[in-house]
Amino acid sequence: MKGEKLDQASVLREMKKKESVAGSGVTLPAFDVQNQSPPRHKVRVIAVTSGKGGVGKTNISVNLAYFLSKLKKKVLMLDADVGLANIDVVLGLTPQYNLYHVLRGEKSIREIMVEGPGGMLILPAASGIQEMTNLSQGNRLTLLDEVKTLQERVDFMLIDTGAGIASHVMYFNMAAQEIIVIATPEPTSITDAYALIKVLHQQHAKEHFRLLINMVKTETEAKEVFTRLNQATNHFLNISIEYLGYVTYDEHISESIRKQQPFVTLFPNAPATKCLRKLAEKIAKEERFAEVTGTPGFFWDAI
Repeated sequence: MKGEKLDQASVLREMKKKESVAGSGVTLPAFDVQNQSPPRHKVRVIAVTSGKGGVGKTNISVNLAYFLSKLKKKVLMLDADVGLANIDVVLGLTPQYNLYHVLRGEKSIREIMVEGPGGMLILPAASGIQEMTNLSQGNRLTLLDEVKTLQERVDFMLIDTGAGIASHVMYFNMAAQEIIVIATPEPTSITDAYALIKVLHQQHAKEHFRLLINMVKTETEAKEVFTRLNQATNHFLNISIEYLGYVTYDEHISESIRKQQPFVTLFPNAPATKCLRKLAEKIAKEERFAEVTGTPGFFWDAI
């Protein structure tokens, strides 16, 4: 009898762990407030990076964040070009504090956060401070600990990295679960993009890369650039990269930078704006992607 009672108790406990969604016929696990934590909000952390500077990486990051915000997504931007920060400059913002003050222990990460166009949130970096280009392990741990304190419920965290293969660029790419590599049709941009992918793959075990071609005249030109780079990574690295899309060259982009406003708000009907809108819509509809192999990202585990 005693054993029978224990079995019945076990069954009752199992039954309590499930709740039927009214009218749906779908059974979901119940939430045990005593023994479990609430389900975590899924955050997609995307590094926007490049092998070469001057390819429009920051401009794409800012305008992509704006469109995602307009699509009712909560976006947090981290300016990770730590020595040459410029997101605040591009958007005409004058934050009083930045990541330098966080790493010095003077401010918390929530105290440096500012709001940008469309409601995006921005974590500004420091510009012109040499020590920011060589973050120590202690600095990196401090930054991670600070990110863990964020209570904001965000859908996307976009990391605008520096260009090249410096250690701090590698660090922020490793921290993300998705990597978007920006390249242009220039031969040096293509070769530098390959070098970036090679280092992240061979030294940091990253397997999945998405390529966005910027400053192209036609879609055909963009696909030619992708084909060249994909053939190289297939042949020499034994990995395939994903074609994410393209953004056409537009001479008005420099005007938006001078006016310190998102390009897509100044020129809503421009071909480049249509490309960026299409890109944002594509990304917004996707399921959350997680790097299955390689070094796991840690920002997305923390927020």
